[in-house]
Amino acid sequence: MTIVTADTNVYVSGLAFGGVPLQFLNHARAGAFRLAISAAILGEIRRVLGDKFLWQQDALDGVSAQLARFTLLVQPTQAIAAIKDDPDDDRILECAVEAGSDFIVSGDNHLLRLGSYSGIRILKVANFMLLLPTL
Repeated sequence: MTIVTADTNVYVSGLAFGGVPLQFLNHARAGAFRLAISAAILGEIRRVLGDKFLWQQDALDGVSAQLARFTLLVQPTQAIAAIKDDPDDDRILECAVEAGSDFIVSGDNHLLRLGSYSGIRILKVANFMLLLPTL
């Protein structure tokens, strides 16, 4: 089965706004692919939704529980320092490498500019969704 790591911006966009990022999350929930997540990514999702979108603690706890039902929680063992302009993006790479991901899905230019990392293709969510029928 295809394993995917999503950047925080994909989760936040899907949860806060819907659209294609929510479709992506719904496909993961339905089992179209395995979605890997780490504690660092989950923490950033909670921080952004709480700080920028003013989600209350109970809503944050609810989304954490919901994500736990359909994501693969990994604990990265390797520190990666590949993105000097935004070291937080390295947490996405660490999760993807640990999970053995086939793809990283992101809207972040630092990650997208890489194109791939350690054999893992990095795509925008809309481009990944176009690949779904062939996976």
